[in-house]
Amino acid sequence: MSRNKIKIFFSLSVVTILMAGFGADDPENINSKERLGEKLFFDPILSKDKTVSCASCHRPEFAFADTAMVSIGVGGKKGTRNSPSVTNLSGRPNLFWDGRVNSLEDQALQPIINPVEMDLPIAQAIDRLNKDEVYAALFQKIFGSAPTQKNLLQAIAAFERTLETANSPYDRYINGDDNAISENAKRGRLLFIGKANCNNCHSGEDFTADRFKGIGLFNDAELKDQGRFDVTKEPEHKGHFKIPGLRNVGLTAPYMHNGMFKTLKEVIRYYNDPDAVIKNGKNRDLSLNKPLGLSESEITDLEAFLLSLTDDRFLKTAQK
Repeated sequence: MSRNKIKIFFSLSVVTILMAGFGADDPENINSKERLGEKLFFDPILSKDKTVSCASCHRPEFAFADTAMVSIGVGGKKGTRNSPSVTNLSGRPNLFWDGRVNSLEDQALQPIINPVEMDLPIAQAIDRLNKDEVYAALFQKIFGSAPTQKNLLQAIAAFERTLETANSPYDRYINGDDNAISENAKRGRLLFIGKANCNNCHSGEDFTADRFKGIGLFNDAELKDQGRFDVTKEPEHKGHFKIPGLRNVGLTAPYMHNGMFKTLKEVIRYYNDPDAVIKNGKNRDLSLNKPLGLSESEITDLEAFLLSLTDDRFLKTAQK
């Protein structure tokens, strides 16, 4: 799907449901793949012990990301990577930090079967849904068949495709409202595309070049995650990770694949001078070889610009 598509927005009713937490929605109101996928997204029925749902690690009040360094799965098991936001994923060519799948349907499967996340073999998940009278009826109504692996993943992916955001102060600013963002954010935007060179990687409508980069967060010592290498087995990909989009980034702390930075300022300070934080990073992109030379006031301005990318539906959370 083209990133020039018309953005899809939640209806007010869906926003209310998401911000309150998914409740016992009347099955009579579920008449589409998207609404069925929404119900499944918030239902722990898809985890081994029925304690974890997709929304456990992709929380709507935090732009469908998590606030933990690494998310907690069934039985208190810790994951190995930070859970990224699942907003604005329509049309992305690769998903997960290491880019191991290329469709939302494949992405929806992985947490369900992952032994440290939801830990439920897909055959057992389908068996549960078939034995559940409500779900059996809903799948029959919407897909004209019993629950299967294919239509289960289609439903979740359909819901995730509705999680597009393009209604932030920044969007109003570039559409002609000069008062939509602060003077700090305006200066930060110029830094973003200029001195700080952020748009070298964070470009396009959703601020991602859809590539993989090594930014020095792998040293084969305390930082052992090899990232993209685990998928491609190409030595030059060791320590490379997917460039995330930056929409709603003010809500998705902590940052990086391992959640090592707690705040946006920590992230910016790292890019400002990576060697001051990690001296022995391997396979680091050449663009990070020299310090940026940002002052503290410029770091604050850049942070203000990044905060202006928060969609209006999340502003109440952002202002708490």
